[in-house]
Amino acid sequence: MAAPADTRYRANFTKGGLMVPESRLVADVLLQGVDAAGWKQAIAGDNLLRKRSPTTALTKAVLIRARLRTMTAGLWRLVRDGDKPLATQALFAATITYSPLVGDFMDLVVRDLYRRFEETLKTQHWDRYVEDCRTRDPRTPDWSTGTLTSLRTRAFGMLTEAGYLSDARTRTLRPLTVAPALVDYLKAHGQDYALRCMQVNAR
Repeated sequence: MAAPADTRYRANFTKGGLMVPESRLVADVLLQGVDAAGWKQAIAGDNLLRKRSPTTALTKAVLIRARLRTMTAGLWRLVRDGDKPLATQALFAATITYSPLVGDFMDLVVRDLYRRFEETLKTQHWDRYVEDCRTRDPRTPDWSTGTLTSLRTRAFGMLTEAGYLSDARTRTLRPLTVAPALVDYLKAHGQDYALRCMQVNAR
């Protein structure tokens, strides 16, 4: 079911996790300031992302670009040039901004788990959260079982990539310090929501 245009919650991250290697390449293309033709040539023509088909490459690239465009060139440079932890955190910040379904989960649920010294992120934490989303925003779509499973899998995978979870199987919560360079960027650019969602275990 398609989401209404003005709904807060969208199933807009079922097509990929954080995709750090691919995002570094897309960030570089954005920093070059290419036009639409240059973008299509880089992604579909030159197969910059090294995907098996142009359609897959464009699907992944468009998702990454949409996430990155919630931020400015300063963050794109962190993604392109930063070490893996910094680039990963920067991408997660952009994902939170692009996908409030992920951001609010961090802010409302994961933060509370840290506060209560819970050790594990469980399937039911996500499932109850999605049910509550419909209370906060009645326009939230009634997603299929398959979509709900994909959303949960992607969300937990991204939390693992970003460093909040030990691994995708046990999902043990880990303390995480947001990289100072990313904190500085988010503060300087008024990205308070992304920063708050990332600093869920701050004391």
